[in-house]
Amino acid sequence: MRAEYLPSVKKQFEYYKALGDKTFLQLPDDALFWQYNEECNSIAMIVQHLWGNMRSRWIDFLTTDGEKEWRNREEEFEPLVKEKQELLAKWQEGWQCLFHALDNLTEDDLSKIIYIRNEGHTVIEAINRQLAHYPYHIGQIVYLGKMICNTDWKSLSIPKGESKKYNEDKFSKPRQTRHFTDQYLNNEEK
Repeated sequence: MRAEYLPSVKKQFEYYKALGDKTFLQLPDDALFWQYNEECNSIAMIVQHLWGNMRSRWIDFLTTDGEKEWRNREEEFEPLVKEKQELLAKWQEGWQCLFHALDNLTEDDLSKIIYIRNEGHTVIEAINRQLAHYPYHIGQIVYLGKMICNTDWKSLSIPKGESKKYNEDKFSKPRQTRHFTDQYLNNEEK
């Protein structure tokens, strides 16, 4: 099971990154910066937060606390980024930090203790913590995208009203042994 853990979590992270990527493709540039009200985050603010968190957590993952002294979390929720290209560059940079760290971990690293805000976590616990945190925010991004696009939204899962047809198609085929994310990441089907 330990040998399968790292490839499995990497696929999970790739899947959630793809949900964000596919949302960005559906949105006009200005929609990334729209806020429902002053208390709500725009997609840009959520991306800034993910970028800050990913850099802080994954740079020097095994050797330094995951809450870096140079991180300014409060600033992540301010409307700092104004251009789509800069925002998408931050999105990519954050994910690159994460995937670089995961690619450099070994099975032996999984039981090591690392720290986040001076609290000990096994590497597995720290990864699982982020695997719960990032999809939470990516769900917010997708939800905002769906609100903004309204009837122009292209579903990232089973479209509304098509569950029965989708299930009939799935159950008409032999059982699949590959990971569910393989199909999604290769744009085969949802």
